[in-house]
Amino acid sequence: MQPEPKVNILLVDDKLENLLALEAILERLGANLVRATTGEEALRCLLHQDFAVILLDVQMPGMDGFETATLIRSRGRSRQTPIIFLTAFSTSDQMLFKGYALGAVDYLLKPLDSNILLSKVTVFVELFKKTEAVQRQADQLAAINAELRQSKERFCSLSTCSPVGIFEIDTEGLCKYTNPRYQAICELSAVESLQITWLESVYPEHRERAIASWSRYIQQGGNYSEEFQFQTTDGSVRWVQVRSSPMLSNQGELLGYVGTLEDITTRKQAEEIRAQVIREQTARQEAEATNRMKDEFLAVLSHELRTPLTAMLGWSKILRVKKLDEKATARALEAIERNANTQVQLIEDILDISRIIRGQLRLNFCAVNPITVIEAALEVVRPLADTKGIKLYTALDATLGSVCGDPARLQQIVWNLLTNAIKFTPQGGQVEVHLEGIESKSPIQGELLTGKENQQSSNSLALSIRKSAVCAQIKVIDTGIGIDQDFLPNVFERFRQADSTTTRSHSGLGLGLAIVRNLVELHGGTIAADSPGEGQGATFTVQLPLIYSSKETFGKPRENILALNSTPLKGIKVLIVDDETDTRNFLVFLLAEYGAIADIAASTDTALAMIEQSKPDILISDIGMSEQDGYTLIRKLRNLEAQQGGHIPAIALTAFSSEDDSLQALKAGFQQHISKPVDPNKLIATVTRLLKLPSSVSVS
Repeated sequence: MQPEPKVNILLVDDKLENLLALEAILERLGANLVRATTGEEALRCLLHQDFAVILLDVQMPGMDGFETATLIRSRGRSRQTPIIFLTAFSTSDQMLFKGYALGAVDYLLKPLDSNILLSKVTVFVELFKKTEAVQRQADQLAAINAELRQSKERFCSLSTCSPVGIFEIDTEGLCKYTNPRYQAICELSAVESLQITWLESVYPEHRERAIASWSRYIQQGGNYSEEFQFQTTDGSVRWVQVRSSPMLSNQGELLGYVGTLEDITTRKQAEEIRAQVIREQTARQEAEATNRMKDEFLAVLSHELRTPLTAMLGWSKILRVKKLDEKATARALEAIERNANTQVQLIEDILDISRIIRGQLRLNFCAVNPITVIEAALEVVRPLADTKGIKLYTALDATLGSVCGDPARLQQIVWNLLTNAIKFTPQGGQVEVHLEGIESKSPIQGELLTGKENQQSSNSLALSIRKSAVCAQIKVIDTGIGIDQDFLPNVFERFRQADSTTTRSHSGLGLGLAIVRNLVELHGGTIAADSPGEGQGATFTVQLPLIYSSKETFGKPRENILALNSTPLKGIKVLIVDDETDTRNFLVFLLAEYGAIADIAASTDTALAMIEQSKPDILISDIGMSEQDGYTLIRKLRNLEAQQGGHIPAIALTAFSSEDDSLQALKAGFQQHISKPVDPNKLIATVTRLLKLPSSVSVS
């Protein structure tokens, strides 16, 4: 704190001894005593200094005390300065009155009483000090008021020009202040904005969320920041970001809440445009990738279809133009059959993928023992493994129950995994198959099979079977080429192969694993692939939910297998209708091998005439024929009387192989639908079953 400045006292007297006497009396006040020996000198002192009091001698040579006092009072700065006249000559009332008239505060006669003088001067010194203090406080107050006024003007300017809306609410939730931007965003007047909260301006679809989040903020404190849509009076909407913080006193007491509303519609629109651009870029990239994959797939498909054709056509021409010995002929026929089967499998894979994509793959659910499925698949692939010297090992838990599934499709799953493992395992390697029960990670005890698990099921059994908490886990482990870690996430995607170049070392369309994954998922299971890396083998793990019930019902009995050297159709008259000569000749040969007497017809009209004439025991007809198709034939046939052959069993043998085609054929009047290319075993078994002939023999 700075020391208080000394007060000035002006002593005016033409005699030095008087001035010394005054100084001696007043020095104890600690004031700054200023001497002046004439009136002129006193006036000069007043030009530069302010004095608490002036002690002025009346009788002085030249300008006396009264004249000096008159000039002092004529100046504004010194008009209020107290003057005490000192005199030793006149005590008349006239002089006294003159002195007071000139503004004197006192009139003292010499010789002076030092105590009285000191007391009177002290009063004026203290008064001067008080006056100075009051003046300083007044100056400070004026400065504070000016600062407050400037601060208020600055706040009003900021609030008015702020690009964001500002609001203040008290602890009762009442709005105490809003700025013009707030009112513009909420489309409220200044008065309305204090009566209606911003929550009522929120778009109806967002209002419930806004109320919930704001209530949670009021209860829990912290900072608030949310984005909502606000509805405008013209029906359009704008995006607004609402932020708020508690307003606390210096003692930490909650005073209310201050918040802002910011119109972020432009930003949201920019974000939406950017997201749309990204979506379009992603879609374009996906389309380009799909096109690239499609081109690669078509190239692979062409290669895979043409490759077996080479062997088939080549051996066929050799057989036609040359007479081979028995061993060479057998090798040629084996090659033709093997490559034909390869093409059949390719077509079946393509059709399966098509059915899966269109959601038309139908499953016939029943209780299936997984060991039965695995052993059947092993039996099929064992010759392939033997040719490569690959050892097959199994570890199957015979105590497991049954799973709910389509037996044929479950066998297809295992067969595909085994075929894949053998295909990518080098000579002398090994493939292991493990079956065990593991506890399901999800709480599926007692759940019904629902949703995707049965959406393509044609059997209502799946709807009523409960899953167990234990899953059947099938692992196929090979010592093959392994899977690159980068390709591993895509291993189950359609048309994706780790190597799709023209120099690839393994054939195939890249559909097998995609089909497997879809089939597994349709059975409510999961599949995963794992590999330590290239050259280190791979493991495929399938998990299928077991049936909760301990009572097992096994799948459909396998189709009867007929013996090659038997004649189960001996004496049976078969009429074959097909407009393709090669197909007719093949079927005649096949049926004759099993003892049947086969007649042929190339058209519907010819077939109807032969039926009325020869009364065949069974009809086998193509569907897609020139002029009149197989549907026309069967409808005309079923309109005939029984004695005219209208009730004979009929089989549709056609390349139209979808589920819908099968249903259409049965609806038209056929008893059975068989897809081309025909499996001789299946055809003979079907004829046997329809005619209720003995079927205890088998064909390889």
